Amino acid sequence: MLAILGITFPIFAAIALGFGLGRFGFFTPPQIGTLSKFVINIALPALIFNAVASRPIGEVFSFPYMATMLVGGVLTLLICFAWFSRTGPVRRAVALMGAVVPNSAFIGFPLMVMVFPDDAGLILSMNLLIENVILIPFLLAAIEMARGAEGTGGVHLGQVFLSVLKRPMIIGLILGLVVSVVGLTLPAPVDRLTTMFANSASAIALVVIGGSLAGLSTKGNRAMAAQIAAMKLIVHPAMVALAAVALMSMGIGLDADMRAAAIISAAISSFAIYTLLVDGTKHEGLASLALLIGTVGSFVTLNLVLYLLT
Repeated sequence: MLAILGITFPIFAAIALGFGLGRFGFFTPPQIGTLSKFVINIALPALIFNAVASRPIGEVFSFPYMATMLVGGVLTLLICFAWFSRTGPVRRAVALMGAVVPNSAFIGFPLMVMVFPDDAGLILSMNLLIENVILIPFLLAAIEMARGAEGTGGVHLGQVFLSVLKRPMIIGLILGLVVSVVGLTLPAPVDRLTTMFANSASAIALVVIGGSLAGLSTKGNRAMAAQIAAMKLIVHPAMVALAAVALMSMGIGLDADMRAAAIISAAISSFAIYTLLVDGTKHEGLASLALLIGTVGSFVTLNLVLYLLT
């Protein structure tokens, strides 16, 4: 257990440091926002580009891994939809988003660096592809439909896809894929530059997530927020594990490391911009509480998942 704490303690200590810096005013919300922009727009795109561009295209993506994450996510959505069937459609849509999209960039990547250092960048790339191209657009469309927006939601879905393609991390992924497919070798100065920015991502991302938590609202339905956090921290990894077993029985198997990476990824708390994406639903406080409870609670659940997988 001490070995597992050796992995998780630095991560949550950095989050706690960021929380303290934000709570006591060492970093103001605008400063935290600036650091967040650096991570999202520069450090992580450079990391993803480097991880993808430096490998042959055949080694970039694992279909069994992505299938496991997608099937596990769909199963989680179905369970969450049924569980919150008695609540309003908008609150249910907000709950669905919080239950199935992990914080792969700000917490997942630093954790994978500790557990699977050689594959951390590729794991992040695959997680972001599933989340940004499939899950988040679908969930945003579901929220818009629940709000009674005009049309059937197809227009909104198209707009979301266009916005996804403009995100720096997706652009970094696309550029990395182009370099990988063409078979180019990055010049040494370019490789060192992208590596330098990539190496800055982990620590800053963790401080940013802690500082962001310090400014979250604590007003909302605490019971429902706790249930959303439980869906994310318990049900989601359980469904990913179930998906891995089911796909293995169909001959779509993962090796032990990638299977563990998928379950660990699902056990991470909700993504950092959860509260921003539900803006306008009148349930931002619920999302903030779910994010706060989930991030704190994940210290226990992540250690438990790592212990069980070990």
